[in-house]
Amino acid sequence: MNVHVPQSGKRLPSPIQLAILALMAGTSVAAYASPADAPAAEQSTAAAAAAADKNSTAITEVYVTATKRSTSLQKTPVAVTALNAAVLDDNHVQTLQDVVNLVPGFAATGQGDHGVITMTLRGIGNDSAKTEYADPEVASFVDGIYSPRPEGATALLFDLEAIEVLRGPQGTLWGRNSTVGAVNMQTVKPEIGSSAGNFEAGYGSYARLGARGAVNIPINDTMAMRVAVVHEQHNGYVNYQTAPNLSLADQHAAADPVIAAWNKAHPGNPIAFQPINTNLFVNNNQKYSAQDQSAARLSFLWQPAPGLKWNVAYEHYMDRGTPSMNLMQTPRAGQEFWSALIDTAPSVNRDSHSLRSRVDYEINKDISLAYIAGYSRFNGSSTFDQDGGANIPTSFTSNGSYQANNTVWSKYKNYSHELEIQSTGKRDVDWLLGLYYANEDNGIRFDIPIMNGTQQGTVGWQGSFIQPKETVDSKAVFGQATWNATDALHVTGGVRYTSDERKNIGGTNNGWSNLDAPQIPVSPSMNPLGGGTGFTTYQHNDGVFTDHKLTGLVRASYEIDKNNMVYASVSTGYKSGGLQDGGVPYGSETLTNYEIGSKSTFFGGTVRMNNSAYYEKFKGFQFSAPVTYADGTRGLATSNAEGAKIWGIETEIAAKITREDRVQFTAAYTNATLKHLIGGSNDYVLPACTAPGITNPCLDVSGNTMPHSPKFSAQVMYQHSFALDSGTLIPRISAHYETASWLSVFNLGEPDKQKAYTRTDLGLRFDSNSKWYFDAYVRNAEDAKIKTSAMNANGPWQAQYLPPRTFGINVGKSF
Repeated sequence: MNVHVPQSGKRLPSPIQLAILALMAGTSVAAYASPADAPAAEQSTAAAAAAADKNSTAITEVYVTATKRSTSLQKTPVAVTALNAAVLDDNHVQTLQDVVNLVPGFAATGQGDHGVITMTLRGIGNDSAKTEYADPEVASFVDGIYSPRPEGATALLFDLEAIEVLRGPQGTLWGRNSTVGAVNMQTVKPEIGSSAGNFEAGYGSYARLGARGAVNIPINDTMAMRVAVVHEQHNGYVNYQTAPNLSLADQHAAADPVIAAWNKAHPGNPIAFQPINTNLFVNNNQKYSAQDQSAARLSFLWQPAPGLKWNVAYEHYMDRGTPSMNLMQTPRAGQEFWSALIDTAPSVNRDSHSLRSRVDYEINKDISLAYIAGYSRFNGSSTFDQDGGANIPTSFTSNGSYQANNTVWSKYKNYSHELEIQSTGKRDVDWLLGLYYANEDNGIRFDIPIMNGTQQGTVGWQGSFIQPKETVDSKAVFGQATWNATDALHVTGGVRYTSDERKNIGGTNNGWSNLDAPQIPVSPSMNPLGGGTGFTTYQHNDGVFTDHKLTGLVRASYEIDKNNMVYASVSTGYKSGGLQDGGVPYGSETLTNYEIGSKSTFFGGTVRMNNSAYYEKFKGFQFSAPVTYADGTRGLATSNAEGAKIWGIETEIAAKITREDRVQFTAAYTNATLKHLIGGSNDYVLPACTAPGITNPCLDVSGNTMPHSPKFSAQVMYQHSFALDSGTLIPRISAHYETASWLSVFNLGEPDKQKAYTRTDLGLRFDSNSKWYFDAYVRNAEDAKIKTSAMNANGPWQAQYLPPRTFGINVGKSF
């Protein structure tokens, strides 16, 4: 069997090439377009809105699509944070990890071995949702289309109109895996009659280079297109430590007893002394935590009639950066913090292609129809130094450990169809009905070589996990109705029935078990399913799992007056069960959320305050972790915990104190406690299990605090605008504070905790009257060392960290 899955098809022009062509085209269009090319009414409306916002102390009204309708944020009875394009630019948002500080109760964790981001919201998340074996609890959408795999959260965010973060279960309208919330990213759409555009270039610390641009191109009076491109790169943060320099005498002293013991036990496959080959340690080229990402999007709008429009977009994203590294929490003497002893060179090689389509049709003045479809294809590979140089080898086969976590290949295809029909206009009952179907086809080969001492040493353990085909079929029917009992009282009910089927076809777990085979690390050129490599298949993963669930929503909202609204709701969320290693099934997760909230506007629209309080009953928490079985083989095990009890309160305040002064404040208090769970993981040193039926080391974590859920977190932002003759100067400060939080369910003491911290971001922007701007920034001004995950499987405690202090400038122009 050939286990290598090559990327197929001719390589497309790179996004950088597309960027140059697009910006040249956009500049040409802008140069030859007269003001008459855009409708006069549209121009005057935009100019009036801009002038009104600049000269008024009232906060501009924000519209959201949380209920699958465009409604005012202050009239929408849902806990939702809306971040428009200006907010995203001000905070230099590039990925979802940059969004979390702007949303109460939100956290994102970098997962180095797969180079992806996992999300936690209101205390609920899953750090193991890194591959096709585990799904997230927080669903990601782009233009309303579900992005199933965690690589979608890693992709660059560019040319966005807004990001909406919906907190609480969204199982009725948004569906799959939105157990505790959903993130919907809305791209900028083409605009008929407009030839507007923008471009930006930037430079910063760690040799950061960035460029992005977008241009709207009118085609005729019914069609338009938009081209948007982005490229971001910077050097890695992690320096390479010098390879160990030990005398041959010291190496012999450490190796000779090990060699003698091995040769006595394996006379048919003896080993001989070798000096440590320092060339096997990495000391140059691309470092860990480097960025090298590019993307391009081509969008079309066709509006053949006033009541019919079709938006379609193609997007290509590629990542040639590197994963983040597990760093020593306490560096060895003489070593700097941002450094590691590396023997596996970092790499990430990912390409994704996405096609998104939405057709909106007004059947009549009372009913509209929408058909939303999406398709995406992903191919990728990566290499990662899992041991992180935690221990220095004393010889080629002693003391140290070489462990690499290598994604030899990973691929998925997914497509979805959604049909929605809903009422329009003002009526006694607003209703929406929908049908949904989605399909995923995933595959991966993941290799873990573990060698004693160095790559030259004997095999400690190694495995190759090959899953050529794992599919998901998800079908749903849903509906929601709101009874507008009076102008002030609105009662909503909704229900969704979901049916999921998961298949695992041909999956195998393969372990190295022939001690007489050559003592070399598994590599992509090896076929673990063939002979002569020392590998045997110890587990087959074939199986079929079906699941179904009815989720729903009951909500009442009351508008006290035009500036104040209160609401209360009960909603449920669901995440399907599935198949783990060995084809063993695990059950579904469910969440019932009880929530009350308020939305208020004060002082003539200058202050906006939104509050929510919630209590969540979380059942069947899917806890996944790498484990060792009784026979010494390894795998990824998923078990259903009893669940968790979670409650909290959230607040968001925005104030335009004067025409020149703006303040934003968000805060969250979260109490998230696990119910009964006995968990194990090879990422931690745990005691031997005493629980029946569990063989690997484990710990009873019942009553522990859920990871990534600080008791209290807050964000405050202040900016002031100085009017100058040539433009506007805007200094800005943003500070985030949170109390201590655990990094795993095990709550293993200070190394497994991120202590309380404050992180400050600074910005200075100049907007000229001639539409160019200059933006300088400093992120993490304190240079705080902020952990996002931790482990001690290699002995010393290691952790993943948010980036150190960075700074830079951007210069751009709109036309």
